[in-house]
Amino acid sequence: MLWYHQFRKTEKGQAVVEMALILPILLMLLFGIIEFGRILNTYMIVTDISREAARRGAVGGADSEIRNTVRNLAADSGLDSILLPDGDIVITDPSSVKRARGTTLKVQVSYPVDIIAPVIGTLVGDPYIVKAQTTMRVE
Repeated sequence: MLWYHQFRKTEKGQAVVEMALILPILLMLLFGIIEFGRILNTYMIVTDISREAARRGAVGGADSEIRNTVRNLAADSGLDSILLPDGDIVITDPSSVKRARGTTLKVQVSYPVDIIAPVIGTLVGDPYIVKAQTTMRVE
């Protein structure tokens, strides 16, 4: 029994050392999951915005109406519409007049997601650009 107590005394800091080795890995995993969730949520919102904007253009909306639809939906969804300049809203087959029926209209929306976690931003890029594109036939 005496040798067990002597052995036990030498293991006093083992749990602290193991925690110090594992804690950074667990925190990185946790932060990665959180950031992935934020990016996925933003991607779903941007995809929905792209779809609604393409629909607006397919039923006869002009380019300015498409861009206003994107900005309004972004503001309604909680995204910062200031981060959506005209360069981040790409409309293929741009036409300020009525589009020809049966042609295709593509609307691509890009939105930057700021990465909050410390090391994750260096791995995926900060800001991470989320892009969504929708193609519809003009009615």
